[in-house]
Amino acid sequence: MSSTTGPDKVSGHDIGARPGEKMPGTRYGHAYDGLRSLLLSGSIAPDTRLTEADLTRRFDVSRSTMRTVLARLTQEGYVTGEVNRGVRTRSFAVDEAADILEAREIMEAALAGMAAERATAEEVEELRSTLAEMVEAQSRGDQNTYSRCNRRFHQQMKLAAHQQTLARAYDTLLYPLVMRQYRNLSALHPRTGSLEEHQAIFLAVVTRNPDAANAAMRHHVGSARRALLLDNSPQPPAG
Repeated sequence: MSSTTGPDKVSGHDIGARPGEKMPGTRYGHAYDGLRSLLLSGSIAPDTRLTEADLTRRFDVSRSTMRTVLARLTQEGYVTGEVNRGVRTRSFAVDEAADILEAREIMEAALAGMAAERATAEEVEELRSTLAEMVEAQSRGDQNTYSRCNRRFHQQMKLAAHQQTLARAYDTLLYPLVMRQYRNLSALHPRTGSLEEHQAIFLAVVTRNPDAANAAMRHHVGSARRALLLDNSPQPPAG
């Protein structure tokens, strides 16, 4: 196990880094990025207890470093820490989940509109390549590749917007965790219409139509939200 005075020693700069910011060359940065990615992948169920011993072995860091990683992830909302319960993956009440997903719709639609205006020719070709992979993956029923390309497409759209302030705010949203908690495991994946929605977004970017890109992305993200097992509709009064 690594020493706390070795290469995994945490600096004040590391602790103050923005969510998702890379910190190359440090064991702390490797552990933070690795655990954050693991949480966002949805491979750990909501309200799962995380143990320091398991995590230190997995990421080859000291317990002191892992405690600092978990403290940061707790502060950022990826996990929760409670007395006598330890650290657990987040779970979301319906109202909180609905708020996060609504914010995602607004932000991602805005980023898509900006991408239609600002994407470089190279970025457009990267989107085209990712979309082609999605078409191939769907044709052969490869759900894992489709999902991976889906995530890449959305990241590429965010970067193509060239709006760092909004992109950083978007990165703090915990919507992948919400979608992991409320996804309908019995539903067809990819969702019916998903590929066509991505194609509509791409077409709007290629034709440099920000209004169409905004609307297409809003429709796409909203459709994904409505496919979740999430019901926040008002309930009738009792009695």
